[in-house]
Amino acid sequence: MSANSLDSQMLDKILGKMIDTVDQSKSEIFEIGEQTRNDYDELVKELSQIKDNITTVIFEGDNLEHRFLLSRKRLAEVSRHFKDFSEDQVRQAYETAYDLQIKLSAYQQEEKQLRSRRDELERRLQSMLDTIERAENLVTQISVVLTYLNSDIKQMGAALQNAEQKQEFGIKIIEAQEEERKRLSREIHDGPAQMMANVLMRSDLIEKVYKSQGADQAIVEIQQLKSMVRSALSEVRRIIYDLRPMALDDLGLIPTLRKYLSSIEEYSNGTKLSFVQIGEESRLNPKYEISIFRLIQESVQNALKHANATEINVKVEIRSNLISIVVKDDGKGFDSAEKKQGSFGLIGMKERVDLLAGEMAVHSTPGSGTLIMIQVPL
Repeated sequence: MSANSLDSQMLDKILGKMIDTVDQSKSEIFEIGEQTRNDYDELVKELSQIKDNITTVIFEGDNLEHRFLLSRKRLAEVSRHFKDFSEDQVRQAYETAYDLQIKLSAYQQEEKQLRSRRDELERRLQSMLDTIERAENLVTQISVVLTYLNSDIKQMGAALQNAEQKQEFGIKIIEAQEEERKRLSREIHDGPAQMMANVLMRSDLIEKVYKSQGADQAIVEIQQLKSMVRSALSEVRRIIYDLRPMALDDLGLIPTLRKYLSSIEEYSNGTKLSFVQIGEESRLNPKYEISIFRLIQESVQNALKHANATEINVKVEIRSNLISIVVKDDGKGFDSAEKKQGSFGLIGMKERVDLLAGEMAVHSTPGSGTLIMIQVPL
C-alpha cells in the first residue's frame, strides 16, 4: 500500500471523527434547546398565574383599603363622641380598624412578593429566550458545518487531487498578470507616450512658425497643441481609471459606475451602455465597493471584447442587507454548459463573489447574448 493511500485513509478517518463529534455536539445543543423550551413553557404558565393573582390581590386590597378608611372614620367619630357610645361599640370600632389594618398590610406584602416573583420570572424568561435563540443558531451553524464536512471538503479534495491542475491554474494567473502588464505597456506606448512625443515635435514647430509666419499663426498652432495635451491627459486618466478609479474612494460606488460606464461608452466605438440604479445611493464598505466595481468592470469588458455587444445594460439595486447586480448584453453569447479552455475571467469573478459570500449565475446561449446576475449580502 502506497504512502499516499495511507495518508488518504488517515485523512478520511480524521474527517469521520470530526463529523461524528460535530454531529454529537449538535444533538446535545438541540437537547439543551428543547429542555430550555420546555422550562420556558412552564414558566410562562406560572407567570400567567402570578399575573392573575396580582390582579386579584390588587382588587381585594383596594376593597380592604376602602373598608379600612371607613373604619378609620368610624373610629374617629367614636373617639370624638366617646360618651355617646357604649363600651362594646368603642371596642368593636377599635378592633374592626385594627383587623382591617392587619389584613391590608398582609395583602400589600403579598402583592409585593407577587410583583417580585413576576419580575424574576420575566428576567428568567428573557434569559431562556436568549439561550433558545443561541441554541437554534448554533444548531443551524453546525448543520452548515456538517454539510460542508460531508460534501464540500470531499468535492474540493476530488477537484484538487490532481497537482497538475493546481499548477496550471497558478500558471494561468501569472500569464494573465503578465498579459495585463503588456496591455498596459502597449496602451501607454501607443497613447500618452506617442502624444507626448508629438507635443515635443509640435512645440519645436511652433517656435519655427512664430519666427517665419508671425504670432497669429503661432497661436493657431498653440491651440492645436493644447488640444493634443488635453487628449493625452484624457488618455492617461482613462488608463489610471482602469487601474484604480480614484472617484471610488471620494464619491462611492454609484457615481463612479456612472462615470466609468459613460467613459467606456465614449471609447467603445458605438456600443450603447445604459445604467439603472435602484434603492438608496449610500456608501458601502470599501471592500464591497471595489469588489462590486471590479465585477461590473469585468462583465462589461467581457461583453465588449469577447461578445462584440452593441448594447450593454447594467442594473444595480442596493437594499439594507443585499446588493443585486445584473449585466445583460446582446452579444454573440456562448454555450454556458460547455467548459471553455482559458475562461479564467468568469472563474475569477466567481471566486471574488464567493469571497463576499454571494451568489453568481451566468445565463447565455449562442446568438442570444449573455445575462450575469450577482447577489452579495451586506
